[in-house]
Amino acid sequence: MSLTAIIFDLDGTLVDTAPDLVAVLNRMLLELGRPRMPYAIARNEASNGAAGLLRLGLGRSAPTGEIERLRPRFLEVYAGNVLDRSRLFIGLDDIDNLCSRFVLGIVTNKPDAFTRPLLAELDLAPRFASVVSGDRLPQRKPDPAPLQLAARELGLPANRCVYVGDAPRDIEAGRAAGMATIAAAYGYIRPSEDPHAWGADAVIRRPNDLEDALASLGVAA
Repeated sequence: MSLTAIIFDLDGTLVDTAPDLVAVLNRMLLELGRPRMPYAIARNEASNGAAGLLRLGLGRSAPTGEIERLRPRFLEVYAGNVLDRSRLFIGLDDIDNLCSRFVLGIVTNKPDAFTRPLLAELDLAPRFASVVSGDRLPQRKPDPAPLQLAARELGLPANRCVYVGDAPRDIEAGRAAGMATIAAAYGYIRPSEDPHAWGADAVIRRPNDLEDALASLGVAA
């Protein structure tokens, strides 16, 4: 396979944002007089954003419409805490090495109002030639449209891109877009989920397994 671009999902794949997202959830639960959620449990819901975390924290007893009512407050709090403890995953922190060999992109369902400040604070923005946030298009993953847009912005056909993500919707979107896919099993995945069942071309257990996965796919810089 001749490849010139790697496109990453953001939360749970490129950047470990769960510490800040879970902190916001627990602040919200404290405001509501509810018990905190253990980090080890809430972390696995972080890829599902504010709604997923609130659904976890409030449980099945939450009144109809309560999650949507509280979501703006969650986002308001998160806006002021986007980079308190969020960091690149260890093993991906030498992003300059990847930049020297591949064109890089990001496709995330995270809204642009949070994506751009996060990338700016981590000094990542100049390293990615395309960033497609969750509100740039009417469609979101698992629809392939955001990935197709990223490929166009990178100036490449989809079959010269590989998409790396930590959720079934990432692999579904990548495959539908005609890209090779790598499942990041180190990401925000429920214990009941099996990344090997998602249909990805490769599965990595740790961020620094990415190079081996690319090699297994016959990828060349």
